[in-house]
Amino acid sequence: MQGDDAELTAAVRAAQDGDETAFRTVYRSVHPRLLGYVRTLVGDADAEDVTSEAWLQIARDLDRFTGDADRFRGWAARIARNRALDHIRMRGRRPAIGGDDSELAGRPADADTAGEALEALGTGRTFALIAQLPQDQAEAVVLRVVVGLDAKSAAGVLGKRPGAVRTAAHRGLRRLAELVTGGGTEAAAGRRRPPTGASGHNASAGVTQMRARTQKDM
Repeated sequence: MQGDDAELTAAVRAAQDGDETAFRTVYRSVHPRLLGYVRTLVGDADAEDVTSEAWLQIARDLDRFTGDADRFRGWAARIARNRALDHIRMRGRRPAIGGDDSELAGRPADADTAGEALEALGTGRTFALIAQLPQDQAEAVVLRVVVGLDAKSAAGVLGKRPGAVRTAAHRGLRRLAELVTGGGTEAAAGRRRPPTGASGHNASAGVTQMRARTQKDM
């Protein structure tokens, strides 16, 4: 178990014993990634509210959870997804990301994978590009790369086979690489030149690294 995972596992167990400081540690560790996932389902406007509802349930049901850090991330993501789908049904609209939901034919992602992606693209641009993917690919990419789940845990969240999630993530990352190099239509801006992040890193390099790391889990 990596250092970050060991720390999160210990914090979850302490939070289950009523340690409020430990619960804040859990929240700080998981919330940004969970919020990113919910954003892919309900959009920016409602993501904060839906994620807050998910945390209320997480706090209420925490004593019933068993497992390590990876299992906790998967459990939290499943709760967040259910809250997001409930929100969508109440609003009578489709998920924020369009596309098919067809079935496609592990080690967790490295702790810094999401950081590299966000450094290369910038948070807003990362999710603007992900928003152009089909629903199944977008969820797979966010769960694998941003939330940091392995294929089995991500499959449990989505109710699919691990192989289907691996394929969807691979296809999604390949499509992201095409988008950032100008190979696809970008909905938000018509620029064809490869963008750079705040640190000056080329965006295509960031997505290529994401894809290479994720492929190792396949």
